[in-house]
Amino acid sequence: MKKNIFILTVLFYFVGSLFASTYNVKEYGAKGDGRQIDSPAINKAIEAAAANGGGTVFFPAGTYAGYSIRLQSNIHLYLDAGAVILAAYPEKDSGYDLAEENEHNKFQDFGHSHWKNSLIWGIGLENISISGQGLINGQGLTREESRLSGVGNKAVSLKLCKNITIKDVSMLNCGHFALLATGVDNLTISNVKVDTNRDGFDIDCCRNVRISDCSVNSPWDDAIVLKSSYALGFFRDTENVTITNCFVSGFDKGSMLDASFQRDEPQAPDQGYVTGRIKFGTESSGGFKNITISNCIFERCRGLALESVDGGSLEDITITNITMRDIVNAPFFLRLGSRLRSPKGTLVGNISRVIISNVNVYNADSRYASIISGVPDHQINDVLLSNIRILYKGGGTKEDAQLLPPENEALYPEPWMFGTIPASGFFIRHAKNIELNNVQVDFMKEDYRPSLWVKDAENIRLINYRAKVAKGVEPYVLHKVEGFKAELSEVSEF
Repeated sequence: MKKNIFILTVLFYFVGSLFASTYNVKEYGAKGDGRQIDSPAINKAIEAAAANGGGTVFFPAGTYAGYSIRLQSNIHLYLDAGAVILAAYPEKDSGYDLAEENEHNKFQDFGHSHWKNSLIWGIGLENISISGQGLINGQGLTREESRLSGVGNKAVSLKLCKNITIKDVSMLNCGHFALLATGVDNLTISNVKVDTNRDGFDIDCCRNVRISDCSVNSPWDDAIVLKSSYALGFFRDTENVTITNCFVSGFDKGSMLDASFQRDEPQAPDQGYVTGRIKFGTESSGGFKNITISNCIFERCRGLALESVDGGSLEDITITNITMRDIVNAPFFLRLGSRLRSPKGTLVGNISRVIISNVNVYNADSRYASIISGVPDHQINDVLLSNIRILYKGGGTKEDAQLLPPENEALYPEPWMFGTIPASGFFIRHAKNIELNNVQVDFMKEDYRPSLWVKDAENIRLINYRAKVAKGVEPYVLHKVEGFKAELSEVSEF
């Protein structure tokens, strides 16, 4: 009998402790009716949990309209199935927290330089989770870099935090960023679905990041993008990152979450067709180190982009098992540039030790081929592309083959910065130790450009490289190239 009483007492204490650490936002005044501004009640629940050392702030089914939700350490936001956190439209006398001052704003876009003007934000915190089967809807956020008082432009924004987990939730209409994480260590993002106006995940100056099993649709901007800005006021690399089992795309906004996958919207705001890719850069004052991407699918979007243009080093990158379909610009774009939007005295960075393997590309735009391009006196080094098949649209002309792309060293990096490329397969300039091993290039229609165009390069090696060129077209065009080898390779006519 005494033993049973003891067990019941322990169970009662455990269950009581469990419920005591859960803070239902409705008990703090939230209505969840989609009309009342519930953020004051939500913030009261967070404050109550934090005062007791932390806990779960629980959102039962309902629509919780509001403005800025201010996270604290040791807080778990749990969105039950049917729960929606809805970003309300700002009004004359109410809105989102003001964007804080940042003297380093000039070194990156405004949106990267401020965190408080967000629907959900935290600075200098630890041990935070956002999870559940609910939805974060940024309907009232702007996709612009607004400096107006009370306007919010990010769904979730975190600065100098550690031990962060975001999982299972869905996110819609998220303004400039669904997630801006700057200087965050130990970040896990798992099984999150994002369907948004602009960037999906911006991972900036972060370390030890795991992104897995996510679907990010972002027709107007990048889906998953790694950056290393100067927003913190000091250089900090983004390093030790894995991205795996993810789907990125550029379907019409909202049509990934409703599973209709519409294709009616043809243009991103930069007029470069849809975006929706995985990218490194462009904010690249710091560097990118020790990063792997695997088992990902790109559909109806731009290709893979690795860019360092502001002085950072991009090193030790492995990318494998990628499928791309309906790619609207270069399948591969590796760009070392000298925009140098960084503090005075910053030197050009470097790109080196990159492995890209086991990639299948179908229906890629042919205008830009695939590009590996540094700038004069600064070469991209040690890149291996292996086990790759690309099916381009084709259609390049004899006139295209005579073009000489400008350097445009300081321009914003996108494949169209060079205009139409004079190669049908690969354009390589200012590069050293580049190997294409078991690479096959095919076309849907004839292309009258050489398969490979190389200038100012050293040690370019083709092994089992297979491609087609139109009759009478030279397969390789080489300018100032030392050490070119094509072993067991075949370039045949259409």
